[in-house]
Amino acid sequence: MVVVGGGISGLAAAWELTGGASQAGDTHVIVLESSARLGGALDSAKFGGRIVDTGPDGFLGRRPEALDLCHDIGLGDALVPIAGRGAGVWARGSIRPLPAGLALGIPTRFWPAARSGILGLRGQFGLARDALLPRPDVRGPIGDRSIGPLVARKLGQRVADRLVDPLIGGIHAGSVDDMSAAATYPPLLAAAQKRGSLMRALRAQVPAPSDDAPPLFWSLNGGMASMVEQLRAALTARGVEIRCDITVESLERLAPVEGRPARWNVLTRARQGAEQAAGQTVPGRTEADAVVLAVPAPVAAALLEPHDDDAAGLLGSITYASVALVTFRVPVDALASPLMGTGFLVPRRSAPPSGGDGGWAVTAATYLSEKWPHLDAEGEVLLRASVGRYGDDRARSWNDDEMVRRVWSELGLLMGLHGDPLESMVTRWPQAFPQYRVHHLMRTAGIEAAVARIGGIAVAGAAYRGVGIPACIASGRAAAQAIA
Repeated sequence: MVVVGGGISGLAAAWELTGGASQAGDTHVIVLESSARLGGALDSAKFGGRIVDTGPDGFLGRRPEALDLCHDIGLGDALVPIAGRGAGVWARGSIRPLPAGLALGIPTRFWPAARSGILGLRGQFGLARDALLPRPDVRGPIGDRSIGPLVARKLGQRVADRLVDPLIGGIHAGSVDDMSAAATYPPLLAAAQKRGSLMRALRAQVPAPSDDAPPLFWSLNGGMASMVEQLRAALTARGVEIRCDITVESLERLAPVEGRPARWNVLTRARQGAEQAAGQTVPGRTEADAVVLAVPAPVAAALLEPHDDDAAGLLGSITYASVALVTFRVPVDALASPLMGTGFLVPRRSAPPSGGDGGWAVTAATYLSEKWPHLDAEGEVLLRASVGRYGDDRARSWNDDEMVRRVWSELGLLMGLHGDPLESMVTRWPQAFPQYRVHHLMRTAGIEAAVARIGGIAVAGAAYRGVGIPACIASGRAAAQAIA
């Protein structure tokens, strides 16, 4: 078996193919990764004497896949629960705490959201209308909808702009104006079909967590890259061949021989100068019974185009957003006031900074040293700002110094920072976030059906059924099961 792509989805597929936690598999697996390292967006770096993540800094604990995998590969003792609670949003000229009773940014209770100061009188009126004016029954199930217009129609445009778009849109680096409710937040669709208040219906769909609920997010004290390294060691111990600096250029279908199913020839090219380390000349060929494509949708589309036009066309229709992360080490005396919560969000349609071009570049800021106890340090804090979303590519034209200056200036306006940072680090993630547009799940089902029709191929990754680490692990393992 060959797994193309060494991100967490591809590594999870290799783990499943070799037996998963049971270690009962005897399948020979080869993982091919085009870059010099494994892990994709899961990466960490030494910064200010600490290991800081340069991609995702944690994962959702309500889904079991990432937690289970950490325990399976021996990282149970390295798990760190989130320490900070609460977050804020920039609204009406200041950072205001997010109100209680939100379900992924959507209010489920009137008073906390109304009293938050985030929505203003017009926003409060939208909430009151939902709470007081019952809606008729919906005749039959509704199909997929865009999250933004659905919420705006029920709760008002300000709720969509100032609460829902920063949270759900921020998770996907996109806009809820055309984001699929079915793919990103199915409870909203279910609640929208109930008679009466949307807030009340959503409250019934998503009960508030109890005080003794397990932590919502987890990280690793060695950074998320430690998951990749530990998984790599576990796979190597099982005999998995891992080859980096190898680009898959095409897939060639081999004719069946002596009653065996048709196999695949994976044609590869090693990065110049890496041929000897990769153990191949240019080009290379690897025969496989089946192939998992754990690569971005456009790459999968190019590889499958000679074999199925439908699969390639559907894959090619998935668009991506680019983002950048700027991490700062900041002296405590540079803060205008103590940090509250784990960070804040900046709505896409909030008032732009004075003299700014095209509005805020910063979409969110995370107080890393407040969020994770293993990153705390006396006399300083770690801040990380996110830049870029779908449709906003300004950051691509800025060099690192320009990026740092722009982000530091905006953080000064947003949270009152002054002086200079002690240290900064820029990490760019081009084409990193697939956009889940309306009917995304239908598109995904079409891709999976077309790929299954080809035979001996499966796809995995963030482009299909979730962008978080647990979802990507689940995608890789499901792809492995499909070809096994």
